[in-house]
Amino acid sequence: MSDQPSTPTPPPPVEPAPPPVQPSGMTIAEVRNHATRILDEVNKLVVGKRHLLQNILIGLLSGGHILLEGVPGIAKTYAANTFAQVVGCGFKRVQFTPDLLPVDVTGHSVFNPNSGEFSLRKGPVFTNVLLADEINRSPPKTQSSLLEAMQEKQVTIEGTTLPLPHPFMVLATQNPIELEGTYPLPEAQVDRFLFKLHVDYPSEAEEVEILRRRHHRAGERVNAVCNPNIILQMQSTIREVFVEPHILNFIRDIVVRTRSDPQILIGGSPRASLVLLETSKAHAALQGRDYVTPDDVKMLVRHTLNHRLILKPEAELEGASVHSVIDRILRQIGVPGA
Repeated sequence: MSDQPSTPTPPPPVEPAPPPVQPSGMTIAEVRNHATRILDEVNKLVVGKRHLLQNILIGLLSGGHILLEGVPGIAKTYAANTFAQVVGCGFKRVQFTPDLLPVDVTGHSVFNPNSGEFSLRKGPVFTNVLLADEINRSPPKTQSSLLEAMQEKQVTIEGTTLPLPHPFMVLATQNPIELEGTYPLPEAQVDRFLFKLHVDYPSEAEEVEILRRRHHRAGERVNAVCNPNIILQMQSTIREVFVEPHILNFIRDIVVRTRSDPQILIGGSPRASLVLLETSKAHAALQGRDYVTPDDVKMLVRHTLNHRLILKPEAELEGASVHSVIDRILRQIGVPGA
């Protein structure tokens, strides 16, 4: 036996703790008022879709990202652009195509022959709201260039790590119908999105209103009713929303049940539980409350889990859908305290 002392095993890497919450000085009533002004201003141009826009705002206030799915021509890009204008944040759009390279998104170094030095040319990811249009049209290598930005809110370019502006949000769109020439997003990247929101056709009345506005050229401009600093204050206030222990147990029960359900192949991860918690707090604040109720959680369960659950093939053959399974799980669990 050797007398040499054994080399101590290094401790496993610890994920850095989030920064401490700084009081914003903004009340819940002010958060609600700002949110109402934002949604009202966006609706001056975007007909209907108020529920969709509210969920996008919840994503921004929760510090997360949104995946929009819908057929072409239903104002996904238009709504995202208008939303960014109204919240007064920087906005850039990247059209994802098969020949798009990762450096086209993150940036790269450019040689200056006059100075004989390299300078950094930042990519479009350096903004507050990034629209990744038709994200599934680019190959996985380009799609994955957003992973670090979405998770860490930073980008590493040629060994140099640069922070992204705050707030930062990725709004990605994809067409669910056309599959030729597309690259489905890997599960690791899909899981980075807080919500996957389905954008539907407008109602008949809304379609008439769209035609009327275009015919009369009405309401073609919106004003910025917010700014990045106000958004950051709203985020800070929302983090302080109170959550009872039975609400935490309710969230846990929902997500854990998905891991053992007989119709589900892959259930929700702890990230799904965290997303459901943070977005429920934002939803409560937008309703003018400083506490979360079971209804806040139930309102967001579908959007949180519909892209994270994978059904067993036999369940799909029986006609089950992710939404029907989620609804059944909610019925089985019931409402806490009821």
